[in-house]
Amino acid sequence: MKTAVVSDSTAYLPKELVEELNIHIIPLNIIFGDESYQEELELSAEQFYDEVKSRELPKTSMPAIGKFVELFESLSKEYDAVISVHLSSGISGTYQGSITAGEMVEGIDVYSFDSEIACMPQGFYAIEAAKMAAEGISPQIIMTRLDEMKKTMDAYFMVDDLSHLQRGGRLSSAQALIGGLLQVKPLLHFENKVIVPFEKIRTRKKAIKRIVELLQEDVSNGEAYQAAVIHGNCEEEALAWKAELEEQFPNVEFQLSYFGAVIGTHLGEGALGLGWVKK
Repeated sequence: MKTAVVSDSTAYLPKELVEELNIHIIPLNIIFGDESYQEELELSAEQFYDEVKSRELPKTSMPAIGKFVELFESLSKEYDAVISVHLSSGISGTYQGSITAGEMVEGIDVYSFDSEIACMPQGFYAIEAAKMAAEGISPQIIMTRLDEMKKTMDAYFMVDDLSHLQRGGRLSSAQALIGGLLQVKPLLHFENKVIVPFEKIRTRKKAIKRIVELLQEDVSNGEAYQAAVIHGNCEEEALAWKAELEEQFPNVEFQLSYFGAVIGTHLGEGALGLGWVKK
């Protein structure tokens, strides 16, 4: 049985990896006024952070169902099944879109997977699925493995300014107000598929320290983990942090990733995060 793997643009997977593992990417959209751009295809992260400095904050939207149908139909010519890995259903309708489209397409079995997270941690699922699919492993077994990964998947991130999350409807006004008044750097994470504050921390330095403590708790068993340092247009800071982490945690394989346009719209420039999962 030949299985294809699809993910969406919010996994921010490196292009070379997408090509090497033959992962098919469906883009979400960024809307500045009347202009709509397909994330990563028509608007890179660099262009987005540049653009947003002089324009109003854009809106974001999930891929049109028709785009999913088109993709699944083209895959049905070559594949028997597709595993479609998407950002958390609690913050986007993308996962539901893949389910709806899967029911509309004949000749291919679509297995949609709600990562319940976003960015590179979502990408870890797609990478694992693609590696297993390349070995000819059945989609059912791949889905079981992805569910198993969920047990050790974790991610924490902080934002410089809560107003983006609040304006985008991804965080309540009350929580944003409290953050603004106290000038705190709240640590955020995904819980029950949505973004919620984990702890309120006063400074960026302390927030980073706290994320490291949370990583330490999880990886202290010495087992092999993979992790991603994720940044919102603050690459130098992220690279320096990654170097420190590599020295501190030899059992963890770290990589650098970023918050692209869609997620960057909600988190804002200067956001920094760390996601990890047991290998």
